[in-house]
Amino acid sequence: MSSMSSISRRGLGLAVAGVAIAFATASYAEDVRTIKIATSAESKPLSWGAIGVEPQGYEPDVLKAINAKLPQYKFVMEGAADIAQETGLATGKYDIATGGYYRAPAREKQFLIPEAPIGASLIKIYSRKDSGIKEMKDLVGKKIVPVTAGGGIYKFATAWQEKNPDYKIEVTASSAGIPYPDRLKEVENGKYDALVLPSNLGEQTVINEQKLAVQASEPVAINETFVLIHRSEENKALSDGIDKALKELKADGTLAKLSQKWFGEDITTYMK
Repeated sequence: MSSMSSISRRGLGLAVAGVAIAFATASYAEDVRTIKIATSAESKPLSWGAIGVEPQGYEPDVLKAINAKLPQYKFVMEGAADIAQETGLATGKYDIATGGYYRAPAREKQFLIPEAPIGASLIKIYSRKDSGIKEMKDLVGKKIVPVTAGGGIYKFATAWQEKNPDYKIEVTASSAGIPYPDRLKEVENGKYDALVLPSNLGEQTVINEQKLAVQASEPVAINETFVLIHRSEENKALSDGIDKALKELKADGTLAKLSQKWFGEDITTYMK
């Protein structure tokens, strides 16, 4: 065999190998499905980061850990306001939404929700330091910041009222989507007497940084939080995969480590 012939054959072999690699790469790219995720934009340390900014916080870190276990997907996250998250999820603009969401009958009908929780939130009452408000009973006759219609806090307040009929509290629903920092300012300036919210949305950071004369009560309830997924046949496998990944991340201690990193405590002790 001449040296020229040998070189030609080697060149042909390299060309064929290159084509094979190109086809394999293209096939892999086609197999990886992009998942669009809406995370909270202003809920530090749970999650924060507006559109165009890489989301940070507990939930984004958990989502990255989940994605590492599900290589068939590419998670792409962006921050969005609460009302925009659920609206976008319902229309299919987003495949997933996270934001400290509770499991509720209305959400279970509308979305796919993995069995395993992504976290847990401690519900607290935020009021002015001179208010004397320490528990739900102290909210009788007080003006409470409106809560998201059909959301976890609305369900909690309604259920509490049913169990405590002797204590009448006024809870109104709203879809205004006003950021939590602004709501805390409304409590301080007297527009409202109290704000009832999960403590993992960054309220204490806002209070400290803006030096608000607002205090947080001891937890009045503890709730697990979940990932919401756009309901479709295609997303059933995604939901199952996330459920399995979350259970593994809790078992191997990853969720506990991320909780300590962002909240300064292990919220997994409140998770089933």
